[in-house]
Amino acid sequence: MATAEVSARHAYAAEQLTASHAGEILTLQRAAYLTEAAAHNDFDLPPLTQTLSELVDELGSDDVIALGMRDDTRLVGAVRLRRVGTAVELGRLTVAPDRQGQGIGTFLLAEAERAFLEAREMRLFTGEHSLANIRLYERVGYNETERTPVGTYSLVHFTKPLR
Repeated sequence: MATAEVSARHAYAAEQLTASHAGEILTLQRAAYLTEAAAHNDFDLPPLTQTLSELVDELGSDDVIALGMRDDTRLVGAVRLRRVGTAVELGRLTVAPDRQGQGIGTFLLAEAERAFLEAREMRLFTGEHSLANIRLYERVGYNETERTPVGTYSLVHFTKPLR
């Protein structure tokens, strides 16, 4: 995995995460998704209701890769990828709330795009009120493909050709 200078003080490297990291990932995921839940007035988001055993099972799949970024020993960012044919579905791009806006999400997104060398397309979605996420995806070349309603808001779907 590559290393990038994310802040003036620290260089970070992405590492592959496994089921043994599930507790750390779940803690980060819940902290990061609280702001998304508040923005969408939906505290039943799957990232908030996922159980540890569900996450362990997900991380055990041959088609799933999880990447993380640490500051010393603390997991400050993570992302999960699932291969679906020649496409990759990106999910749960999470950054610790106190570390958002420091380039960690951008770095993990770039690492995710290189994780499956044979993949031709990356797919992802976010809630319509996640304006920072939408700006990030558009800035790095993702195109909105559709919106699907979920209760009182919509999910915004994006794709990006990789090769």
